[in-house]
Amino acid sequence: MRSRPILIFGDLLAISVVTVIGFATHGEANVSFLPRILSTFVPLVVSWLLLAPWFGLFTMEVASDLRQIWRPTLAMSFAAPLAAVMRGLILNAPVLPLFAVVLGGTSAFGISVWRLLWSRIDRLRIP
Repeated sequence: MRSRPILIFGDLLAISVVTVIGFATHGEANVSFLPRILSTFVPLVVSWLLLAPWFGLFTMEVASDLRQIWRPTLAMSFAAPLAAVMRGLILNAPVLPLFAVVLGGTSAFGISVWRLLWSRIDRLRIP
């Protein structure tokens, strides 16, 4: 089961890259925005780690099967709204539905790219 930690690390890396890119597109990527970046990143990671196992995303059979690439997108469609609500609670701010949609779409894209890459890497590994 050495592959599972790598898979989870890749998920977290994909979420962090998408989060930083999101803030950079708004001109908020320097260190002074780190608390706001974390207020988005941490709830998304927590919600992802809570929901992804329910979709079987940390089992190697699912993660390595290209026919299952829809699962991360579906899981993120539930994780992003949960993360948006958690972020709203942390910031004591309203939860904007459009933010949840954009967060979910971009994060699903990032996770899917990573999972496609993972599937390719896993197929190339020698058993």
